[in-house]
Amino acid sequence: MPGPEAGAVAGTGSGQRAERGSAGARAGAAAATAGAGDPGAGRRVRSAAPMNIGQRIDRSYGELSPQEQRAADFILDHLGDLAIYSGTELAQRSGVSKATVSRLFRRLGFENAQEVREHARSLRSSGVPVGGGSPGASADLSAHLVREVENLRRTFDALGPDRLEQTTALLVRSRTVTVVGLRNSHALALHLREQLAQGRAGVQLAPLPGQTVAEEFAERDARDAAVVFGFRRRTSGFGRMVAGIASRGVPIVLIGDASARRYAEFAAVWIECPIDSVAPLDSYASATSLVNVLASSVLAARVRESRTRIAAINGLYEELGELE
Repeated sequence: MPGPEAGAVAGTGSGQRAERGSAGARAGAAAATAGAGDPGAGRRVRSAAPMNIGQRIDRSYGELSPQEQRAADFILDHLGDLAIYSGTELAQRSGVSKATVSRLFRRLGFENAQEVREHARSLRSSGVPVGGGSPGASADLSAHLVREVENLRRTFDALGPDRLEQTTALLVRSRTVTVVGLRNSHALALHLREQLAQGRAGVQLAPLPGQTVAEEFAERDARDAAVVFGFRRRTSGFGRMVAGIASRGVPIVLIGDASARRYAEFAAVWIECPIDSVAPLDSYASATSLVNVLASSVLAARVRESRTRIAAINGLYEELGELE
């Protein structure tokens, strides 16, 4: 689930290529207009996050020579492999000279091919969906399966029986459980909320549509619990949100990829789930499997109460005719 800025990175079609020059000009004009009469505008532009290579190409495409555009097109179509190509290989594969590739890199603000490779690696590790790939190829499917199994193994090796028991006890004894998930984490939070609600009452999802998390935690304290999903690419206020929940004394189960480890200091339990993939998009198979384990563990820990609740839910399903 890429953010709105990912479109310039994830590959492009011929129609998009034809519009790059005019789009870059419009963006430049808009920026100049927005900054007119505003002495702080220049400082805000300079403090913005650096553009990725796809955005740099889009901005400059109309100013590139035909040969440079040819190399730029190849780069955008092969962003997934950019981290392993040398300048010579890029030149050969795109059908231009090595001097053209070097000139293109300098136009885009890179010193050399090595800097471009490092840039491409940093994009993927931060969750930017790069490359296209061919998911129907058997080799790709085999590599995908190997990576998924490795992610699952690492997740449950890190979880272990002790941490699972600690998490289960927290989710069972708490007065309420509030499950929080933003952006890519929202679907996981919704799934965990629905599964936990099978076995216990007082499970909420936050934020609700049109709301923020403050409404959900105003009356929460150490008697409650929160499960916070923090997978990349997080909103800019994620750290403040986690710190704010913890400041109320609410114990937090924090679940995320390695990039969320910096927030583990606010959590009672930190569970790391690798989501790296051989494909352009992150894979949440390990996190989904973890949701199943956590919810099932809560059900098993309160068998009698869970059976009573599930029976009541099933009876209401039948009364309301909600299921086939």
